[in-house]
Amino acid sequence: MGILDKLEEVAGAVAAVEGLKKLDPGAGLLSEAAAAVAGFKGVEVVKEKLAEHAEDQPAAPDQPA
Repeated sequence: MGILDKLEEVAGAVAAVEGLKKLDPGAGLLSEAAAAVAGFKGVEVVKEKLAEHAEDQPAAPDQPA
């Protein structure tokens, strides 16, 4: 778990909170906290799905030059 992984998770949390603020400017602290957790966990889920998808794809054949 490197620094980039943490930055991705923090960016997901921030994006989720900002999205919530755009949808509901009067959102309370509890709503913002829930959005932050959802964004944080959402990044993990997306990364797992992308890794699964990459494993399922066959390697691309070498292209002739």
